[in-house]
Amino acid sequence: MLLASAVVVWEWLNEHGRWRPYSPAVSHHIEAVVRAGPRAGGSVVLGQVDSRLAPYIIDLQSMNQFRQDTGTLRPVRRNYYDPTSAPGKGVVWEWENDNGSWTPYDMEVGITIQHAYEKQHPWIDLTSIGFSYVIDFSTMGQINRQTQRQRRIRRRLDLIYPMVTGTLPKPQSWPASPGPAAAPPAAPCSCPQCVLVMSVKAAVANGSAGPLQPPAARKHMPESGVVKVPPPPGPGVKPLDSTGTIRGPVKTVPSQAIRRQASSTPAGANAGSPASPPGANGKTERVALATLNRTNLQRLAIAQSRVLIASGVPTVPVKNLSGSSPVNPALAGITGILMSAAGLPVCLTRPPKLALHPPPVSKREIKSIPGVSNTSRKTTKKQAKKGKTPEEVLKRYLQKVRHPPDEDCTICMERLTTPSGYKGPQPTVKPDLVGKLSRCGHIYHIYCLVAMYNNGNKDGSLQCPTCKTIYGVKTGTQPPGKMEYHLIPHSLPGHPDCKTIRIIYSIPPGIQGPEHPNPGKSFSARGFPRHCYLPDSEKGRKVLKLLLVAWDRRLIFAIGTSSTTGESDTVIWNEVHHKTEFGSNLTGHGYPDANYLDNVLAELAAQGISEDSTAQEKD
Repeated sequence: MLLASAVVVWEWLNEHGRWRPYSPAVSHHIEAVVRAGPRAGGSVVLGQVDSRLAPYIIDLQSMNQFRQDTGTLRPVRRNYYDPTSAPGKGVVWEWENDNGSWTPYDMEVGITIQHAYEKQHPWIDLTSIGFSYVIDFSTMGQINRQTQRQRRIRRRLDLIYPMVTGTLPKPQSWPASPGPAAAPPAAPCSCPQCVLVMSVKAAVANGSAGPLQPPAARKHMPESGVVKVPPPPGPGVKPLDSTGTIRGPVKTVPSQAIRRQASSTPAGANAGSPASPPGANGKTERVALATLNRTNLQRLAIAQSRVLIASGVPTVPVKNLSGSSPVNPALAGITGILMSAAGLPVCLTRPPKLALHPPPVSKREIKSIPGVSNTSRKTTKKQAKKGKTPEEVLKRYLQKVRHPPDEDCTICMERLTTPSGYKGPQPTVKPDLVGKLSRCGHIYHIYCLVAMYNNGNKDGSLQCPTCKTIYGVKTGTQPPGKMEYHLIPHSLPGHPDCKTIRIIYSIPPGIQGPEHPNPGKSFSARGFPRHCYLPDSEKGRKVLKLLLVAWDRRLIFAIGTSSTTGESDTVIWNEVHHKTEFGSNLTGHGYPDANYLDNVLAELAAQGISEDSTAQEKD
């Protein structure tokens, strides 16, 4: 039981193994749901507090962040920090990235920088916490010790992170019990992972072999063996010294100083030294394993597998489950713990590394795509045909309704039997006229449809606001650029029998036109050229041909606000997902993905692009 005050910072684990803090506002929102208990439903919708995080939901039971559009899972944690440190004062330290936007430092780095700033040090070297950077407060710059590259940094004030006082809760599953110190502890988590871990802890703590430790298996185990266990993975962790030498068939990691946090606590015992008697040493190990929480047990299994790989011990392979989310390695780790408790050596397969690009390809290896003309295509601004008024355009798609039904117009929400409630610039048609769209049959005020058309791209097309049926040829507002496409002699994961179609999009920055959100203002184009990949299969070539139509219609990109960086007036994807990760699927934007081609065909169809569209383009 820890009696103290602390600030709570919610953090998520990125693909580089770094814990990244949510903003103070988001942390307050998550904390409010946690304190509300089970009546809040056990999940947090981040878009409710930050529109840039609209795709994300946090599941408090599994402590994972889920991205709804890609299915990507990332672990989250509830971490505690000193209330006198940076998060307790609302201080945020940020560095300027290559896009010109500002990125907050990891919380431990920001706290270290703030501490030196308050001590009025002229600079601070971050090497001691695992980063090869020097922060110069006189120039407010970050200097890379190896390359000498400099970046700007800044210190800004934000909300103070949520504060907790009194008894800090020990690691436990949601919901946390917010009651007083004397309140009974919350019921243990009943998820399959926790049940398995708790059973291992109980079996080892009681010194009983049980079903997990058959006597036959124990009989053939070596009485002693010297094994050096590497430290658990993590930034800034120092290597173990000679005290890391452990005896016995069950290998543990010596306890180290670990920050108080909701998902990790220090191990309660240290491993015996090489001079310890085997019997005493084995007993100590049982106590240490029984006090480890789920995170440290997973680290133990991974460290143990690395030792076995290095020592050449015959092992039983436990493969990661199919998929790419961080949950799968965790499940494999639990399996490893169970097998090690049964006296069986375990070897966990290593998780795949991020592979954004294919191996180098020479120019002579790049080939054109059979059945697809040319290898590149440029696009320029296409304006709507002149001489067509909105009324004339809509006349092609509408049938007048003389006796409208007594229901709402879903554009202005007034009854169709009354005049339109639209209050903007006045169209030239009468406000009480009603029309029915010819294909889908939905009925609206013609006045409202004209106003909707005037607020759109004015390209001669119309999209039903109810069912999204497209009338005419829909075009977008994609800025000018170039699309290249060709074959490379490498296969994508999940498509071993064919080569790969590589698409390269190039769009330069420029000035927004009248069809864009802020005409006359400059726009940025980050991350170009962008490389995307399709399998060179029959369906893959079909997708490519339709993407070419979408490119010509200016529907691949748009100008808006980036959901990733929050930057406005920049080039963004426009509702047609692309695979930008070549050799893995760690980000959710790679392969294998059995449903991707069908999904992108559906997204293109929603933009009015199908196989019939290719024939229309030729005409």
